[in-house]
Amino acid sequence: MAGLARWCFHHRRIVVVVWLLALIGFVGISRSVGSAYTNSFSLPGTDSQHAQDVLKADFPAQAGDNDQIVVHAKRGTLRAPVTRAAVTAMLARVDRLPHVRSVNSPYTANGQISADGKIGFATVTLDASAQDIPKAAAHKLITTAQSANNARLNVELSGAAIEGNQSQSGNTSLLAGIVLALIVLFFAFRRSILGAILPLISALVAIGVGTSIITILTHAMSVASFTSDVTILVALGVGVDYALFIVSRHRSGLLRGRTVEEAAVTALNTSGRAVLLAGATVSIALLGLFALQVSFLYGVAVSVALAVVLTMLASLTLLPAMLGFFGLKVLRRSERAALTRQGAQPEQIGSFWPRWAQWLNSNAVTASAVAVAAIAALALPFFGMRQGLPDASTDPTSSTTYRAYHLLANGFGPGFSGPLQVVAQVGGPADRARFGRFVASLRLERGVARVQPPRPSPNNRAEIAVVYPTTSPQQARTSDLLHRVRAAARREQTTTLAIHIGGDTAVNDDFSRVLTDKTPQFLAVVVGLAFLLLLVVFRSLLVPLVASVMNLLSFGVALGVMTATFQYGWGTSVLGLSQSGPIVTYLPVMMFAILFGLSMDYEIFLVSRMHEEWLIWGDNDRAVTQGQAQTGRVITAAALIMILVFASFILGGQMDIKQIGLGFAAAIFVDAFIIRTVLVPAVMHLFGRANWWLPRRLEQHLPRLHVEPANAIRTPDYARTDERILR
Repeated sequence: MAGLARWCFHHRRIVVVVWLLALIGFVGISRSVGSAYTNSFSLPGTDSQHAQDVLKADFPAQAGDNDQIVVHAKRGTLRAPVTRAAVTAMLARVDRLPHVRSVNSPYTANGQISADGKIGFATVTLDASAQDIPKAAAHKLITTAQSANNARLNVELSGAAIEGNQSQSGNTSLLAGIVLALIVLFFAFRRSILGAILPLISALVAIGVGTSIITILTHAMSVASFTSDVTILVALGVGVDYALFIVSRHRSGLLRGRTVEEAAVTALNTSGRAVLLAGATVSIALLGLFALQVSFLYGVAVSVALAVVLTMLASLTLLPAMLGFFGLKVLRRSERAALTRQGAQPEQIGSFWPRWAQWLNSNAVTASAVAVAAIAALALPFFGMRQGLPDASTDPTSSTTYRAYHLLANGFGPGFSGPLQVVAQVGGPADRARFGRFVASLRLERGVARVQPPRPSPNNRAEIAVVYPTTSPQQARTSDLLHRVRAAARREQTTTLAIHIGGDTAVNDDFSRVLTDKTPQFLAVVVGLAFLLLLVVFRSLLVPLVASVMNLLSFGVALGVMTATFQYGWGTSVLGLSQSGPIVTYLPVMMFAILFGLSMDYEIFLVSRMHEEWLIWGDNDRAVTQGQAQTGRVITAAALIMILVFASFILGGQMDIKQIGLGFAAAIFVDAFIIRTVLVPAVMHLFGRANWWLPRRLEQHLPRLHVEPANAIRTPDYARTDERILR
């Protein structure tokens, strides 16, 4: 690491030029090729996938995405001649659009018009699944349909393709996060403007390169549309954190009287090693998503891991190059003047953290109990968490899908926005009759609002019926209805009759179940790999065990806060949510991978300092106390940056981005200000020398991997200087 730091320092012009060329080149390529984000995924072996396979084989006209054009008569009814003419003309224009296979008008025999005649909807069948419909085509569908809006008629649209066309969080959240991070950095570096700007420059350059590569990558693999938002959110947080750790150590070296080069090399050779290990841990945790064997998350895992690696590389190469350019200017003028007049000026860490570390040593039991109680209270709602994919009722109130949802709910009931498709493979007249009786029996099922009779496929090998629930797609009662219908369908199966339940609501339910079933093995892979890594680094059994348990606690807090806010509805009005909803299905596993890695950042930075003191003194209480006193300010400043960055994403965007923003902010707050500041040091005081125990036989077989290089470990005389400062 020292060699890399010196090379980057001496060849800083080359390093900066390479990064700038990479930024300009990849941004240019990504702009020229555009993006091809897709939310496609398959669930092999599930009932909804079997239903989709039957539709593709026997109902090619029904296999594409089905969206709705909802029409609302502001005056009179939809059957008024003027209104009917306007709706019919608009639907004729829609029918001629690219990717539109057919349009079922509300005025046909099977059309849908509410009892009061004011609300109706046309079903638009597209020629592909929603994820394969270009955004331009979906946008054209929206503008063509809404061209019929006038004083008598209101037109709104709903459906998966329409949802995909709506923007996620915009630049406002990113800009807010950058401004807040800059403010925290300014005060963290004692009002040094340049010291505050350098971490942001490093992070933003890496983000620019990373997001551009991801845009290009969308043409080679399936990458979900929300990935760019998550990538920016995570990369900005970790990028600023990594650079903060290094610049903070560099400033300390300068104040100790080291040359600019030696300060930069020492910072990279100490904090840089922690950054390398932390970045590797985050990336490993993210790539652990492959253990779920759900292709939908592969693109997310690769993209975010790539962005984290790039921010880490920028911190280890671009940052020392920039430190070489700016020299002593990363210090305030007063600090530079004091350095010139008086010589070495070890950076003062203030009196709070030494006092707090000493108090914690004397009150470890009390502090542990209070911390555990606070964590338990925040995590408790997690046990009532329900996963699912939110329906359009949780979309921004300004969106057409939100307005369409409420028009459908008012005219027909909330279940009309998420019907169940009952698909049957039939072998003859007897099977068709049996299926017809089964569909008719569903009208008596609790929770069913309406049933459309079966329609045969063109080849007469399959039939499809549509069941409209009385409740919205995201409600638990809709999921209960789905399970009852599936149980009844299994009882009707014969050797020649197979009945499957599909549709978006069924797909969402299957997706939740598949992820839930595979989550334990995913957790085991990520926690196991992190445990082994820390075991090798810190030569201890208790340190990695405590770290793993603490990381699980911060994850529990994230889910608890998300459940209380978004599912129970506590504070939805403050966050600008239209209503409560379930926790988005894929977020818990994705957040665990990211949060586990982020938590390891603070764990490594904190415990590596404690480990360094342990190697010097062999005194656990001294090691824990001084390690916490030396790292407390940097860890809390880094955490505050992450909290503000993540919280800024609550300001805009869809439900999943809001949930990610709040969950991450809550988890990082608890992790840094309760777990790493209180619980971990307190528990390590209670364990004493056992923290650093490792069986001799195991010690002999483990490879050597140091966060702090051997030549960076200080002598007791040098450490006593720091001890006097702490006092």
